Amino acid sequence: MMKFDPILTRAFRLARRGKFGEAIHNLENEAVRYQNSFIYYYVLGVLCLHAGDFGGALTYLKRAREVKFQDPQVLLGLAVLFLRRGDTDRALDLYLEVLDKDGHNRIAQKALNGIRKYSGTDAFPLWIESGKLVRFYPPLPKLPPRIAVAALGILIVVMVCGGILLKFNIISLPVKSVFPRDGYAGSALEHEELQTPVQIGGSYRYILTKDQVVDTYNRARSLFTDLRDEAARVELNRIIESNASEAIKNKARLLLSYLEVPGFDSLKDRFPYPTVAEDPGLYRDCYVIWRGMATNLDAGESVTAFDFLVGYDTRRTLEGIVPVVFNFSVAVNPEKPLEVLGRVIPVVTGDGQGAAVHLEGIALYQPGILDNRR
Repeated sequence: MMKFDPILTRAFRLARRGKFGEAIHNLENEAVRYQNSFIYYYVLGVLCLHAGDFGGALTYLKRAREVKFQDPQVLLGLAVLFLRRGDTDRALDLYLEVLDKDGHNRIAQKALNGIRKYSGTDAFPLWIESGKLVRFYPPLPKLPPRIAVAALGILIVVMVCGGILLKFNIISLPVKSVFPRDGYAGSALEHEELQTPVQIGGSYRYILTKDQVVDTYNRARSLFTDLRDEAARVELNRIIESNASEAIKNKARLLLSYLEVPGFDSLKDRFPYPTVAEDPGLYRDCYVIWRGMATNLDAGESVTAFDFLVGYDTRRTLEGIVPVVFNFSVAVNPEKPLEVLGRVIPVVTGDGQGAAVHLEGIALYQPGILDNRR
């Protein structure tokens, strides 16, 4: 269910009355407010589908996919667009990808049944033009019920009043209850691990004292529960590359396995290029968002690669040149600035004396691309 948002809520109500064009117009006027917002692009894409603006639908759904690459609902929207074009192979791949993530997705199952029944037959064009593809459109998020919105207003009043009472020590808050993320349970250091947190001998990137190992690990756990995955990843990398005991390193590796891939709208801790370049190993597998320009573009059907001129989006300062590889095809205009969301991959330099920074591209944002609806 979508959080209450007055602008999106108004657009939904217009859509329910069949006023898709007005709903789209209202949302497009708020583009600056919702920059890099997944829900904004997703909703606009679905509204364009219903309005018959399939070029607009493709534009906004592709943008939503750049923010959240593996979202099943976005894949459903892109699949039905390819189905309309008669590109059943690409539609089939996307529906199978949806079922891989959500094995009980009814929309994908029904679409696949239709493709199996009509693809390659004379009835296929009639099926496409029959209007039945609407059944395969991804749904709009559910609005919060009116009672919930009213309750939200009451809650705000209570919170304000409670804040006044707290300020003057009239009431006190109970101990904060925490709902831990998956992977948190069992990650606390046990007595034996606290007694011997370091190992003797060996060669390590970071040499930490006993207290530093324990403090660094506990800081990583705290960042993990606060949903600050990239900051937690740095501390866990520090543990793994240090003289910490193998038992603590194994717990650090376990926590690393539970960290999530962020989107443009969910990356909380953003590490600039100069910081990462100072010690690439410490930021191994961290996700970053950097601005710049693309050069030496190599765009293939399944891979897109370029040299990323970080910081050169203003054409005044070049912070560094970073090779970027997307393991899928993505549109890039070398003449315009862009933002890249990518995973840091340290690569040992030819002299073996240091490491360079490469990026595995996850998503790309380039405003100019949105102007070219196809």
